[in-house]
Amino acid sequence: MVTKPLTSRIDWVDYAKGICIVLVVMMHSTLGVEKAAGTVSWLHNFIDWARPFRMPDFFMISGLFLASSIDKPWREYFDSKVLHFLYFYVLWLFLQTIFKACFVCGLDGAIDASKVFLTGFVEPFGTLWFIYLLPIFFVVIKAARKVPPFVMFVAGALLLSARIDTGWLLIDEFASRFVYFYVGFWLAKNIFAFAAEINAKPIAVIFAGLVIWAFANYQMVESGLSALPGFSLVLGLVGACSVVSTGVILSKFKAANALRYCGQNSIVIYLSFFLFMALSRTLLLRLFPHFDLGWISLIVTASGVIGPIVLFWLTRNTKLSFLFNRPEWAKLAKTLERWHSPSYVKQLNIKAR
Repeated sequence: MVTKPLTSRIDWVDYAKGICIVLVVMMHSTLGVEKAAGTVSWLHNFIDWARPFRMPDFFMISGLFLASSIDKPWREYFDSKVLHFLYFYVLWLFLQTIFKACFVCGLDGAIDASKVFLTGFVEPFGTLWFIYLLPIFFVVIKAARKVPPFVMFVAGALLLSARIDTGWLLIDEFASRFVYFYVGFWLAKNIFAFAAEINAKPIAVIFAGLVIWAFANYQMVESGLSALPGFSLVLGLVGACSVVSTGVILSKFKAANALRYCGQNSIVIYLSFFLFMALSRTLLLRLFPHFDLGWISLIVTASGVIGPIVLFWLTRNTKLSFLFNRPEWAKLAKTLERWHSPSYVKQLNIKAR
């Protein structure tokens, strides 16, 4: 039976996160290859099929464990739920703009890259928008802790249905994604109970349900109904439950452990896949300009998933470990402890003299 331990990892959650991060990398890889080549590939249809549930599931799972920390003091909550992601966002915003200035725009693009970096604090930059948005969701939910959950859900559903398009990514993506994150937080117990029920059902029944869902999702996408208000919310939630079901099956049979590992390190992949994606895409299209674009997209996807993991392995025990692990100096508790330490106060007194 699937349970919810307080400290240990939950396999089906990691599998579900693994599915999500691979789908995200695949989307960016495929669209990037198609844009560079000026035409679409056969993989484009699969990207469209996954659109209704790809990010909704990612956000729903991101909200699953918020209940365990929502009542912590603001200082502790702010450190773990805001500063943690802010550290990685600023670091990788800087690295991405440097990469773009040096390898995409050339030295003449350095000034433009600096503008992009500064703008990135107001307008989420490129693939990092997910990391930018999470802390905002964390703060909003804690600040609205006393608001009835159903009211929050309805508000989120209305924001999604409104199809807000201001051109400001922060506002637009907040409106489109908040409801899924809130569902993960609000209905976490129900989602874990659902996973337990799925785990207890015969595999044939689960597979039959997944096949029916996959076909229905395809039909909704093809007909254009998936983009309509109301339908998009239902498809997002049903699709998220289907990914959870798939994660439960994989965890039950201990299959595709590599996918589970990707889920465990989804932030590692999310932060740095752009580098390996861009390099492999450029190299493949130049060396094999007539090769099938679908297969090129899959190879680029593999590079975007495997590359960050290799980089993580190579740096985790070195001075470059700060790339994927927040150092002690970047933690609020350690900083405050240092400020109030007798030695630091003594140093300040000496300088004041």
